[in-house]
Amino acid sequence: MFSPKIVAILDKWLARTLVLLMSLMVLNVTWQVMSRYIFQNPSAFTDELSRYMLIWLGMLGAAYVAGQNKHLAIDILPQSLKGKQKIYLQVIINFFILVFAIAVMIGGGANLVYITFVLEQKSATLQLPLALIYSMIPFSGLLVVYYQLAQITSSLHTLKKRT
Repeated sequence: MFSPKIVAILDKWLARTLVLLMSLMVLNVTWQVMSRYIFQNPSAFTDELSRYMLIWLGMLGAAYVAGQNKHLAIDILPQSLKGKQKIYLQVIINFFILVFAIAVMIGGGANLVYITFVLEQKSATLQLPLALIYSMIPFSGLLVVYYQLAQITSSLHTLKKRT
C-alpha cells in the first residue's frame, strides 16, 4: 500500500500538477496586468481566480514538500542524533505531522467544506461554490496523511532490518 512505486507516481503527479497550477497562475496574473495597464480595462475575474489558485497551489505544495520530507523544520536535534535514535525521532515527528493533518487539514477542512456547502456560499465574481475551492484543504490533508504513513512505515521497516 505504501510502496515506493506508488509514492513515486504520486510525487510525479503532484509535481506536474503544481507546475501546471503555477503556469496557469502566471498566465492569469499576466493577463490581469496587461488588461489593467495596457488595455485600460481590468479583467474582473482574474484577481479572484489567482487567489483561489494560490490556495490550491499552497495546499498541494504543502502536501508535496511533506512527502519529500522538505518541509520547514528545526533540525538541530535530528542532526545531532545517529542510528536508531534518529529514526525513532523521525517516526515521532512524522506522527505529529500525521496528527496535525488529520485534525486540522482533514477534520477542520472537511468542516469548512461542509459549512460552505450547506450555506451554498459562492465566490463573488466567478460564482463558484466555495466548497469546491476549500475542498483542496482536506484533499491535501489526505495526501499528507498518506505520505506520513509511508514514511513511518519505511522508517519502521528500516528499524526492523537493523535489529
